[in-house]
Amino acid sequence: MPAAARHFDLIPHCSLSVRGALVFFGSVCLLTFGVAGAATLMGYWPVLPFAGAEMLLLGWALRSNMQRRFERESIHVTETEIVIEHRSLGAGHATPCRIVFPRHWARVKIRRPKSPLHRCQLVIESHGRAREVGKFLTEEERRHLAADLRQLIGDMNQSPEIPGAGSPEQFS
Repeated sequence: MPAAARHFDLIPHCSLSVRGALVFFGSVCLLTFGVAGAATLMGYWPVLPFAGAEMLLLGWALRSNMQRRFERESIHVTETEIVIEHRSLGAGHATPCRIVFPRHWARVKIRRPKSPLHRCQLVIESHGRAREVGKFLTEEERRHLAADLRQLIGDMNQSPEIPGAGSPEQFS
């Protein structure tokens, strides 16, 4: 990679440890099945299957959330190109995705959400292709990254000079 390049590492912030998730899940299961068991003994047996379904759904959601800690995104901005790499290392296998945009023709956009319930999207696009970056960032982090990338990439047909390469920036 040339000397004048910038590198961004995007890593999700996952403060819940595996042990913490297991303790949380176990305590919720204990409480839920305790109440469902008492209700079953009183003759309200339909409560038990619903409690089981709730715990299965909670377990699936917790596992999905815990898998997020294996996601990594890297953005390399050089004089000529922008390279975006997305890696998901969950379940013991790596699934890398790499896309390259010519820097001179690329644009950084923040797409507004279609609904107030959704978040905005930070997108790098060029020649009809687009790639969302920083899905797991907060709104403030996403806007800060967009400003940094716009400064490096510029508008279409514009390639500002890249300041000297320093240590990689990390967003989490």
